[in-house]
Amino acid sequence: MNESTQNTTVNDSMSFYKDDYYDDYYNNTEYPENFATPCPYHMSFSVSRAIDLYVHPIICILGFVGNSLVIVTYALYKKTKSMTDVYLLNVAIADLLFVLALPLLIYNELSNWSMGPVACKLLRGIYSVNLYSGMLLLACISIDRYIAIVQARRSFRLRSLSYSRLICAIIWAFAILVSVPTLYFYQLYQPTHLTTFYLVDDEEEDQSSSASQVCELRFGDRNTALKTKVAIPSTQLAVGFFLPLFIMIFCYTFVIITLMKAKNFQRHKAVRVVLAVVLAFIICHLPYNLVLLHKTIKIFELHACSADDAWQTVLEVMQSVAYLHCCLNPVLYAFVGVKFRNHFRRIFQDLWCVSKKYINPRRFSRVTSETYVTSVRRSVDVSSETGSSFTM
Repeated sequence: MNESTQNTTVNDSMSFYKDDYYDDYYNNTEYPENFATPCPYHMSFSVSRAIDLYVHPIICILGFVGNSLVIVTYALYKKTKSMTDVYLLNVAIADLLFVLALPLLIYNELSNWSMGPVACKLLRGIYSVNLYSGMLLLACISIDRYIAIVQARRSFRLRSLSYSRLICAIIWAFAILVSVPTLYFYQLYQPTHLTTFYLVDDEEEDQSSSASQVCELRFGDRNTALKTKVAIPSTQLAVGFFLPLFIMIFCYTFVIITLMKAKNFQRHKAVRVVLAVVLAFIICHLPYNLVLLHKTIKIFELHACSADDAWQTVLEVMQSVAYLHCCLNPVLYAFVGVKFRNHFRRIFQDLWCVSKKYINPRRFSRVTSETYVTSVRRSVDVSSETGSSFTM
């Protein structure tokens, strides 16, 4: 077998995942003579670019609007009066931070990361922290609903605002702790294979150096690379998906059993809400985490470039589906509550009063505006008191 045929065979049988396409595992400055060049990932890059341009902006807009409305409602109208309220507020904050960071991540990926090393670590860290905190807070909501419905006699002792705030603080601290490897190993650098291919003269070297910088995981030695490349996705799978999933399935199973024994119509209606919450979580996150699990198991095995390109494409699509959950959380957890909807309606009624006051001040005097707002608030308060207090 001649040298060209041998190299072709190696290139067809060996590949790297998308992250490894940029990684500098051993801080080498040159590739070995017969080392396979990284796979180009043409299909996955094309799909990723299309998703970044057309799908992620929609997710960012919907997530920003929905979670902002939840935060505004709690800040100005509803206030936090129960453990669920505190958890929902923190979930909305985590989702809002995520949708604010996502456009910056997209921009930097499309422009070869032009915001510097601090933004590299900060944005990747924000993504990781909000991933863990958001998932664990959803698990806390399911536990709170379990205590409130299944363990109703003990709920008064266990469900207090002081406990909920302490639990949220612990969750945020834990999310930061498990995100330390991400903050530490993500670095802004120029991959050596790009340097090798692009060096022509001094002027072109400077241009290629600035144009090919990436924000990816980078390691100093082989052992650290092997351990971290497995530890980070494994932690994400265990803490960020399977643990919340098992808690939700356990708690909501007993919640449904308890609700089915009740004859109240509102309680039976709540069963559908519980099922919607669980199904939305599974549909959004299960496919992505299964693909991530496959990637973690097979990460150091040799595959054809075409096979890895196909799996990376599937991972990109499933990741976008997982991102959709941040848009669904306000609908599934906040807007389904009767009291929350009443407070949410007050926002638009008060905004309408204010806008009408400034648009047509002669026909809508200040006294009329204040009287109208007061009457609206009284009517809403009455309806909220008589409405169902059960929220999911």
